Amino acid sequence: MSLAPPEADGPLRRERLRTARLYFVCDALPRGEDPEPLLDAALSGGVDIVQLREKELGRETIERSARIFRRLCDTYSVLFVVNDDPYLTLSCDADGVHLGQDDMAVREAREVLGPDAIIGLSTHSKEQIAAAADQPADYISVGPIWETPTKEGRPGVGLGLVSEAARNAAHPFFAIGGIDPSNAGEAVEAGARRLCVVRAIHDAEDASAAAESLREALAAAGEAAPGG
Repeated sequence: MSLAPPEADGPLRRERLRTARLYFVCDALPRGEDPEPLLDAALSGGVDIVQLREKELGRETIERSARIFRRLCDTYSVLFVVNDDPYLTLSCDADGVHLGQDDMAVREAREVLGPDAIIGLSTHSKEQIAAAADQPADYISVGPIWETPTKEGRPGVGLGLVSEAARNAAHPFFAIGGIDPSNAGEAVEAGARRLCVVRAIHDAEDASAAAESLREALAAAGEAAPGG
């Protein structure tokens, strides 16, 4: 597999990011099972970006699952991102990487991945949102809005930070953290026009219906308007 991203991918990736509203973060083997049924349901429900985030399994297992993620994202014409590691991004043929504040610096990741890759950055405070303006990232996430077990030990930042990002973020942002169909409307009212979820789809009895419900919350704010 080539370790150089295709040269023509940049404009298409950025157009997909521009129109993306719903972002799903999923582990390599959800509930220890083949990821395809869950991913297919989520994508059919309206997910626009899928991130493979795996903290426990080995590289071989992650790369094997990544082939399924890549194939389904291609089928639905959506972005495929991996978590933390730009080199894993290359080996998985992903469209980009999502970085935390303690991961590789955005500028260094850009050097590794080149200009066509999509790079996201987590932010958790007003100061981090402001600092992201000087980074060559393509989007940021803002949160966790509500405390969530997927970010153990990190307190919720509240809806005020969503409003802050809506006013001042230099990049498109996705609100993240404890968001589900029951409270997505609150995040939208605070200024979010893009949502990122884990458990709301991963743990839903009907992942497709959960994704559709989240999109309905976004539609209430006028999904066609980029905003935030």
